[in-house]
Amino acid sequence: MAERPDLPDVPEALTVPKRRWGFQWVWLLPVVAAVIGGWLAVRAVMSHGPTVTIRFKTAEGIEAGKTRVKYKDVEIGVVKSISLAEDRAGIIVSAALSKAAQDLLVADTRFWVVRARIAGGSVSGIGTLLSGSYIGMDPGKSTESRREFEGLETPPVITTGLEGKQFVLRGDDIGSLDLGSPIYYRRLEAGHVVAYELDKEGTGVIVNVFVNAPYDRFVTSNTRFWHASGIDVSLDANGLKINTETLASIVVGGIAFLTPEGYARQAPAAENTTFTLFSDRAQALKQPITVAERYMLRFRDSVRGLAVGAPVDFRGITVGEVKSIDVEFDRERRELSMIVEIEFYPERLFRRRRTATPPPEAGPSLARLVERGLRAQLRSANLLTGQLFVSLDFVPGTRTVRMDVTQAPPEVPTVSGSSQELQATVTSIARKLDSIPFEQIGTDLRRTLQSASAVLSRVDKEIAPEARDAMVEARQAMIEARKALASVERTLADAAPLPVEASEAMREIGRAAQSFRVLADYLERHPESLIRGKKEDGR
Repeated sequence: MAERPDLPDVPEALTVPKRRWGFQWVWLLPVVAAVIGGWLAVRAVMSHGPTVTIRFKTAEGIEAGKTRVKYKDVEIGVVKSISLAEDRAGIIVSAALSKAAQDLLVADTRFWVVRARIAGGSVSGIGTLLSGSYIGMDPGKSTESRREFEGLETPPVITTGLEGKQFVLRGDDIGSLDLGSPIYYRRLEAGHVVAYELDKEGTGVIVNVFVNAPYDRFVTSNTRFWHASGIDVSLDANGLKINTETLASIVVGGIAFLTPEGYARQAPAAENTTFTLFSDRAQALKQPITVAERYMLRFRDSVRGLAVGAPVDFRGITVGEVKSIDVEFDRERRELSMIVEIEFYPERLFRRRRTATPPPEAGPSLARLVERGLRAQLRSANLLTGQLFVSLDFVPGTRTVRMDVTQAPPEVPTVSGSSQELQATVTSIARKLDSIPFEQIGTDLRRTLQSASAVLSRVDKEIAPEARDAMVEARQAMIEARKALASVERTLADAAPLPVEASEAMREIGRAAQSFRVLADYLERHPESLIRGKKEDGR
């Protein structure tokens, strides 16, 4: 550069080449922190589980930040918040679950609050008294994913993994059953009631029951279910009967099932098979009725004690039952008759096996039997209760009668029952007893007793002194006899060797008697020896 005279001295600028950028170690720490933070954020996002909302009626036992969500007693989440539902009919619980629970959230997954409960004869949730309530979960089998659920107010009876089958029962009423009521098989607890509802027509109830394995294999198409609640007490023509399953069933109710004997063994029933729920064991185990014939009986006896449902009996076998009892006035005879209609089950009388069928006959089954002398009569089933039943049996000596099969219903001839005969006998005895002069007999008996009393008094006055003297003498004699016996006992005790000496004496006496016998024989042969003496031998 050329120097200029008008400018002062200025240093000369030098050209310096541009330097490259270099790493500054001071930035290392922020970079590492950023990397670690990013990695933690990604890990948190990847490990974060789903959030679900559950609707309950109340928030009893639930606290935000404290109440846990558990599956099989393993903690899988925690309640984050609790809010009131928009319709104010319940509460909304928001719970954060672990990522491992994501596959369990399907359409039929169930949630409920686990707390101490007493229901259905069982006690559950006792541990929550110390640890606090928690939300239980039971995963479903659906493939549809869901994040919003309706919570259950009571724990489910059946949970995932429980082996067994569910069946449907139809009955007239629910009785004393409740959710969780036990199911019994031969008095063993085999399942529980899981649900019940009124049927669509409102004429009965539908009860869903679950039978645990291995008891479910004993449920076949011929199995009968009945109410086993409380104590079953029946007082009818068959007498007094008391039946119950277990002590628990008396308090909380229950259902029992059994397959009647005599049926061929069949395969287990399919799940959700529908059965009839009978009112008691007797109704359940009755033989199935496929054929029923209606007959009319005309009695002129009193039917007091005969009730609808009373059995129709043939030699100890129930072959029907009474369906109605009415009265009819016969204008021609001007008398009242008691009309009893019965249902007759021909299968119970004619078949030999369950697989057999009634014999083919034209008209009612009893028509031919009536011609052979079959009659109906009223009999007493229980003298204590006075219950009657209808008995069908052959009565000897009756005239032949043909049943009018065109009559609806046909009429079966009847004879007087045993109760009427008993009543007639009792009436006859009563009349005979009434003819006995009990008053006169009582008067005569009183006089006789008075005479006997006077005689005994006179005898006591006359004989009493002598009798007393005799008693005194007898008593004195007894005292003397007792003293004599005591003296003999003392003598025998002091003379213990006496029996031995007496024995020796007896032997000596025996030998002397033998010598006398020899002498007597000799004198008998030689009487002169008394004068001349005994002859010497050889003279």
